[in-house]
Amino acid sequence: MQLLKKLSIEPINSHLYELAFIHESYSNENNLSDCYERLEFLGDAVLDLFVSEFLYNMDSNLSEGQLTRKRSNYVCKKALYTYSMELGLDQCIKLGKSLELTRREIDSVISDVFESFIGALYLDLGLDTVKEFFTNSVVPHIENEDIFFYDYKSELKEMCDQEGTEITYELIKEEGKPHNKTFTITAIINDKKYGTGIGGSKKEAEQNAANEAMRKI
Repeated sequence: MQLLKKLSIEPINSHLYELAFIHESYSNENNLSDCYERLEFLGDAVLDLFVSEFLYNMDSNLSEGQLTRKRSNYVCKKALYTYSMELGLDQCIKLGKSLELTRREIDSVISDVFESFIGALYLDLGLDTVKEFFTNSVVPHIENEDIFFYDYKSELKEMCDQEGTEITYELIKEEGKPHNKTFTITAIINDKKYGTGIGGSKKEAEQNAANEAMRKI
């Protein structure tokens, strides 16, 4: 695989890296037994560990809540998409020929394979190699303080906790095809509607609702 040469990775089990780029649609069309999803699950946990450790050691003054918000910024979908594109991982993805994806769904797959690649790297060569890969691909963005995602929900909850108020989120509307849904969610503080958000996932809609609620507060 040319990508591995480019990244100076000498694999022991090259099949793991091939699997890291196989989408479920490609697997189904070619009667394969697996796709990248299990590696993505593993890579997600490994990435969380390294980002958490780096942030913990970077600044001893950061509270648990601040660490959590900073970590969210560097492991969100937009961040993963950026890392993946910079490394050229998008060029290795295998999708089913009959699959029709929206731009958002394609971007999501590109984000996914960054984590599945880390999962493969961890299984094949261990934590030390993953740490070197992490240092080269993710750490520069942390040191540059790049902003990919702002956690409005956590900040709004912190504000409400300080005021002794209760916040909940209510799903108002869910529409669209199963693979391309849109959600509308309202942020409710002490039984009063403060902000409504729309997104391609419930999490995204909740963040947008929290953002609007904060502006009103």
